[in-house]
Amino acid sequence: MQENLTALVESAGIVGAGGAGFPTHVKLDAKADIVIINGAECEPLLRVDQQLMAKYAGRLLAALDRIVVHLGAQEGVVALKEHYHTAAEALRRELPNYPKLRLHLLGAFYPAGDEQVIVYEVTGRVVPEGGIPIHVGAVVTNVETALNVLDAIDGHPVTDKYVTLAGAVRTPKTVKVPLGITVAQAIELAGGATVADYRIINGGPMMGRLVSPDSVVTKTTKGLLVIPAGHPLLHSLERPLGVSLRQAAIACMQCSLCSEVCPRGLLGHRIQPHKLMRLTAYANMCDPKQTPVNAYLCCGCRLCEYACVMGLQPWKLNGNLKNILGSQGIRNNLHNKPEQGAPFRELKRYPVHKLIHQLGIAAYDVEAPMDESVAPVYQKVALPLAQHVGAPAEPVVKEGSKVEKGQLVARIPEGKLGANIHASISGTVTVAGGDSIVIQQDI
Repeated sequence: MQENLTALVESAGIVGAGGAGFPTHVKLDAKADIVIINGAECEPLLRVDQQLMAKYAGRLLAALDRIVVHLGAQEGVVALKEHYHTAAEALRRELPNYPKLRLHLLGAFYPAGDEQVIVYEVTGRVVPEGGIPIHVGAVVTNVETALNVLDAIDGHPVTDKYVTLAGAVRTPKTVKVPLGITVAQAIELAGGATVADYRIINGGPMMGRLVSPDSVVTKTTKGLLVIPAGHPLLHSLERPLGVSLRQAAIACMQCSLCSEVCPRGLLGHRIQPHKLMRLTAYANMCDPKQTPVNAYLCCGCRLCEYACVMGLQPWKLNGNLKNILGSQGIRNNLHNKPEQGAPFRELKRYPVHKLIHQLGIAAYDVEAPMDESVAPVYQKVALPLAQHVGAPAEPVVKEGSKVEKGQLVARIPEGKLGANIHASISGTVTVAGGDSIVIQQDI
């Protein structure tokens, strides 16, 4: 029943599939004016959401409609890039069945998928500094997350993940795999790497992180990118913090280009990365209206680095400042709510095609078609107990327990923020504790 939607979603273990992994049942425990499906997928090379919108347009709109009714919203919007033609056409064919729903086409800029940016693009409302979309009456959810909501209504918990496999692989593709398989196993589905020495990015080239081939696919894995050793993209990600800070002190010429393109600054938030960079050289921001606390307003999109003519990394400085402030118990006290975005904002949005060339990944910007053919049978999965925002899940099974795919194996701790975890294969539990649950298929 509709009134049980929040409980169904909580039981199914649904979290944000395209970001930090915030538990979806918490988002649904609210009232909103508008629900936005974030189909921007603005990270270069990723293809999951575009293909899900094209292939499952009817299911996506059905899911959105259920969420709109549940939250008491006036409308639901699927926001996607204007050049996702196949997805847009598929959605338009289904829209007449849903009078409360509409499409919103976004430009090809980065980071259109930042949830505060997408709220402004769709509604014209500015989320307050340090705030979240519900503060302006909006709920934003990812495409795959919304489809998982419909699966939960049908009685299916989260056990699998859609992932784009791209970069230096033989056959770039998008696949559906069980949670808990290794990154190396997933990459083999794309024919493996085409180079001998490489690194792997979990996520997109901008906000993703370097991971080991032995790490596992989780509920937030969106893409796995194989990048050859020595690639400029790796020079950025692997640059030590100390080096970044020294370079900032020596080379920052206060041109302010980083501040000109900062997506949160363009929403009117009081973040100016070039002024924060002054801390490295002067231990002072030279502006009484700015303090290190302004670093909390950084969304970590890394765009500042690619606007900088010196290749400096304000985002890394901001991340370090947030860690220092947090460790000292200093919280964000900036909550200003601008009425509108910055002047000329539309002219300062960063084109994705320009970013792709700056990143040096144009050769990898190819189709990665959906392949839902029968996947290999995996003998073992390792399910991390912490693959979401909040407290790690607590095991409800013991070593030696027999489990079926879809069975609850770990639950949210009492009174805590978190998400349930379900078996992604059938088999025997060989580890139930520490930081994960390991399931071995019975032979």
